[in-house]
Amino acid sequence: MNTMTNPEIGQSLQCGDILTNYHDVGQGEPILLLHGSGPGVSAWANWRLTIQALQNDFRLIAPDFAGFGYTQFPESMRFNRDNWLKQIVSFMDNLGLEKVNVIGNSFGGSMALALAIYHPERVNKLILMGSVGVPFELTAGLDAVWGYTPSFENMQAIMKIFAYNQNLVGDDLVQMRYIASTKEDTRAAYESMFPAPRQRWVQAMSHAENDIRKIQQPTLMVHGRDDKVIPLSTSLTMLNWIENSQLHIFSQCGHWTQIEHAKSFTQLVANFLKSE
Repeated sequence: MNTMTNPEIGQSLQCGDILTNYHDVGQGEPILLLHGSGPGVSAWANWRLTIQALQNDFRLIAPDFAGFGYTQFPESMRFNRDNWLKQIVSFMDNLGLEKVNVIGNSFGGSMALALAIYHPERVNKLILMGSVGVPFELTAGLDAVWGYTPSFENMQAIMKIFAYNQNLVGDDLVQMRYIASTKEDTRAAYESMFPAPRQRWVQAMSHAENDIRKIQQPTLMVHGRDDKVIPLSTSLTMLNWIENSQLHIFSQCGHWTQIEHAKSFTQLVANFLKSE
């Protein structure tokens, strides 16, 4: 299978012992796009609409984290924030990306925060969408997402949790994501990442308040008012903790801001990144 038959497969870059699958589209100021942790997710599945909308003005770079999509990783890989951060830093080094704007979605928001906290010189502006990264009580939605076991019915249920607009959850989309979730290597990886009890993984992906308060980069938080996976309170907390920050809340929006409000989201991102 290749990019002619599967658009989720892009280019490959060796990052230590991780062969990272990624997409690199457009020209201009670079934006690093960090995807979420839903079952069957990939960078392309998460960011395809954003890439298509912004590629005339920016360079969009979207890697698959180890354990997701089409990135290849060793069987001994331990899936945790430190190792994912090492992958991203190595990825940036190998592409010659000294400094980037970063957009992190959900789980990817925690990784965007990690990059800003531990490698602040590598981050220009920061955008966090429905972001993990601060303590909160595990939601039933996130518990279901992280506890997913592959079946069409389970994937359909998960995607209905993600979306406020249920009309977006068509059988074709569900089938595509279900098939992706059954890929042998990533299925095994996903099942090992967030075993119950899952509140501990919320804590593991959270950052200390003092570390977040040290972030100096201009930061935009974006959140769906009706998000059943990551509560709006996480973005409100970060708005309070990050000095140079702002928050945009979309009504009638779940955990899929970049899909449910694609045009408004990409315009918001473009305006923020182009502002002084």
